[in-house]
Amino acid sequence: MVVQSLPVSIQTYMISHQGIMIYFPQIKGLTDEFIQQTINQSIYRATLNLIQRQHVEQDVAVFAEMLGMYEIKTNERSVLSLVLTNYAIASNYANGLTRFEAMTFDLTSGKQYELNDLFQPESDYVHQLSAHIRQQLSERDIPVLNSFEAIQPDQDFYIADKTIVLFFQPLTITPHYVGAPMFPIPIYKLESIIPHDGLLARLAAS
Repeated sequence: MVVQSLPVSIQTYMISHQGIMIYFPQIKGLTDEFIQQTINQSIYRATLNLIQRQHVEQDVAVFAEMLGMYEIKTNERSVLSLVLTNYAIASNYANGLTRFEAMTFDLTSGKQYELNDLFQPESDYVHQLSAHIRQQLSERDIPVLNSFEAIQPDQDFYIADKTIVLFFQPLTITPHYVGAPMFPIPIYKLESIIPHDGLLARLAAS
């Protein structure tokens, strides 16, 4: 497999109506137009799902304000990792709510990676990653709502700078003022459970 080291081109699109301003990315310039379309459709659906999620979780039909943004975390060696952010506040609420959706793609195949896809089959990645988070909670003195036990098998994550970053939605394990706690774990600390030909190994070798 030939891996393209150059970043893929990113174009910003916008959804705007009735107090809603949402910016989301679409890729362009891939040789395989089907893969490009598949990835772009996934990103667009995730953008719409965040909007719908806000309506459901806040039980509000109309928001005073809704703002959607995105950040590209990795765009190299045919790996694209990004985070969509959606903030919304209703007119009768004191505080708004922010929700995040992270997405990681292999640009050579169009595959969107879940957390378990990054590790060897049958590896106890949940246990190992949870141990790293418990250590960081203690070292960084991050307050938690209840005692932290373990991540979910499909925990939110993105990849940046040879690091996998696990995160939790606001109010999931920490008080509101903490926001969305992020837990970076360098890839080299996970070498024993990542496939030698997997996505993380590809980035670690770059």
